[in-house]
Amino acid sequence: MSVQDRGAVDAGDRGATVWLTGLPSAGKTTIARALADRLRSEGHRVEVLDGDEMRQFLTAGLGFSREDRDVNVRRIGYVAELLARNGVKALVPVIAPYADTRKAGRARHEEAGVPFVEVHVATPVEVCAERDVKGLYAKARAGEITGMTGVDDPYEPPEAPELRIPAHAQAVEESVAAVHAALVARGLA
Repeated sequence: MSVQDRGAVDAGDRGATVWLTGLPSAGKTTIARALADRLRSEGHRVEVLDGDEMRQFLTAGLGFSREDRDVNVRRIGYVAELLARNGVKALVPVIAPYADTRKAGRARHEEAGVPFVEVHVATPVEVCAERDVKGLYAKARAGEITGMTGVDDPYEPPEAPELRIPAHAQAVEESVAAVHAALVARGLA
């Protein structure tokens, strides 16, 4: 019997996708991993679908053209929806730079009756460049790479996410608490 067929499902059994979108080095993965720890400690089944790991294993071979980025996000969205509809909290720290691709992922979840919570990790590009966790901003400035989201390729911030996190202005614990509170308010945690 699927989660949807059981009728009343407690928050521990109800799956959902939490999509954390934002620029490279915004803090998406850091927040997702800390949130995963908190949710697991509360008894939830959780998977983190990190963008870098997904590119290594699920979408290897894709480049960074608009078409390849869209395929990458659609594939990750499919896996997230599949997990979520089977009772897993799928935390997805993926840039997903284009609004229409994120909108399509949300629509897929809605069609399946699966909760989708979009979180914009709204760290300014200047702060992301200072963090430069992977050295990407420095490489883009040096002309070593092109197509860098937020530098010479667009990032379209969500117009109406369920939550906007100013990760540059608060501690990770505060960001995690805000996302957790949003899940609790929706009966998902």
